[in-house]
Amino acid sequence: MIQGPWAWFVARLDGFLSESLLRASPLELGRARLLAGVCLGLLVCDALILALMLRSPGPWSIILVGVVCAVAFGGALMLLRRASSTRPLALLLCSLVTAGTINSGLQLGSLEVATHASVMLVPVLSVYLLGWRLGLFFSALASVNVGLVFPLYTWGSLTAPGQALCFFAALYVLCAWAVGWLFISARDEAQGRVEWTLRTLRESEDTLASIIESTDDLVISLDARGRVATSNDAARQLCHLVMGRELHPGEPAFIDFPPEERARWLGFVSRALQGQRVREELHLPLKDRALTVEMTISPVRGEGARVVGTTLFGRDITTRKEAERRLSEMHRNLLEVSRQAGMAEVATEVLHNVGNALNSVNVSVGVVKERLRGLHVSGVSRAAELLDAHAADPGAFLTVDPRGRRFPAYLKELASKLTEERERALTEMHLLSESVEHIDAVVRMQQRHARSLGMEERLPVPELLDDALRLHALFFEREGIQLRREYAPVPPVWVDRHKLLRILFNLVSNARQALLESGRPDKQLTLRLGQGTAGRLRVEVSDNGVGIAPESLPRLFSQGFTTKKDGHGFGLHLSALAAAEMHGTLSCTSAGVGQGATFILELPGGSEPLAGESGEDRPGLGTRHSPVGT
Repeated sequence: MIQGPWAWFVARLDGFLSESLLRASPLELGRARLLAGVCLGLLVCDALILALMLRSPGPWSIILVGVVCAVAFGGALMLLRRASSTRPLALLLCSLVTAGTINSGLQLGSLEVATHASVMLVPVLSVYLLGWRLGLFFSALASVNVGLVFPLYTWGSLTAPGQALCFFAALYVLCAWAVGWLFISARDEAQGRVEWTLRTLRESEDTLASIIESTDDLVISLDARGRVATSNDAARQLCHLVMGRELHPGEPAFIDFPPEERARWLGFVSRALQGQRVREELHLPLKDRALTVEMTISPVRGEGARVVGTTLFGRDITTRKEAERRLSEMHRNLLEVSRQAGMAEVATEVLHNVGNALNSVNVSVGVVKERLRGLHVSGVSRAAELLDAHAADPGAFLTVDPRGRRFPAYLKELASKLTEERERALTEMHLLSESVEHIDAVVRMQQRHARSLGMEERLPVPELLDDALRLHALFFEREGIQLRREYAPVPPVWVDRHKLLRILFNLVSNARQALLESGRPDKQLTLRLGQGTAGRLRVEVSDNGVGIAPESLPRLFSQGFTTKKDGHGFGLHLSALAAAEMHGTLSCTSAGVGQGATFILELPGGSEPLAGESGEDRPGLGTRHSPVGT
């Protein structure tokens, strides 16, 4: 904004211009102001010259030309009030100035007048007002007049220095035109670049405005004082929907928020003004529902990377939040299903073990019954009857009677048979006792794990490994699977007994099936327990069974993926989820098909609960609720 005396002078010049010229381009307005200023200045100079001429009478032709010029300058000023273009008046002005300088020099015949500095007005005005082509025309007239016409017109009285002065004056007029041409060319080029830049800037602004207005995300720009600078249609609609009014530029941001909430969001804006990028969720209550908007507050940087404002980008994530809630609910349901499936699988295996043990019990009971039926008890009865029949003379019976002489041998053989049958019955009773003890152990183990469902305890992991193996003990012996235990000393850890047992049971069961499918005679299952990296507990279940193809390894723990003909694809997936719930990992390595596989379970090995609770804060001594409920 122009201020001071120059502003006052420009305002006076604008008073001579028409409305059309005042609304013209900056170049046209500048030419109009110059035209008004030159006409006004020449009118004043012409009036002074006429006043001098009238006081000391000179040639009437000069006075006449002065009057004509004065009238023309005044008329040009008046025509500027109605003109829509400066070109006709500029032609008139340049013609008058050129004619006046030529006429005054020739009429007066004075070298000083002909080479006066006022001659320079011709190239300066003509080039600026009319361009370099017409400027060259008027400059050439003035140059020819000074350098050729005036010396010829005053040939007899003009000295050699005067002729040289006229020559250089003509040359300087052309130089003034050249300088004006260079200036005009540079100005036009700069003006072209400015116009191109402004046009490109307007196109970019229009494109940006179109993009911002077309997006469904709300966009609000704030200045450095936290006031609204601009906003898109989505932001205005949201403001009208939530606040019932329009969002106006210049108003403070978050003005309709409760005081505490407004202070919180102004704090976020303050952080953005310090150069940080802030992302927060904004919850807006509506009449029939609640709206959740994800807000991103970004700093706007100006010259020198200085933050000059902020921009708020908002996206309605209500649908996404609802989908996440449903997904979380589905995940909880899946965990519940997996827990029930794990319980059912363990219970099925328990029943299978109990059923096998009961079969063994039934077989042993049948064998014992057969043994009891086959005992030589009748022989003892017959021997007793013989002794009763010869009770009067048992000595004669044993020495004289042929049957009596065979009686001791018969008793000896009978005793041997009874002893042998007793040993066989005891053996079967021992097998029967072992089967009953196995049933008791399996049932007790299931009861122990069921009581700890959903709780974390500080447990020795080898105990759980042995429990997982105990469910398969009968199968290992029957199917010829060699079992190796490689347990390194490890401290007890905080785990969910049920989740860990379910993982171990599933891994051992998969290893057993892989060994059976391999058909190899040297089936071997190895369980390793030791310390992993970063103090974590590491459990490995390794077999030399069918192995896993390399292309199947990345999808091994995906839901629904299985390599078994009758598999459902949930076992390993749910085991991986259970490991993650205990802040652990489950992975697998295999050299390929037929090379066996090793499943690796890593769990936190800290001696403190994951949630940092103390024994007094937990429901029972040494136990606490699992972070993920079952």
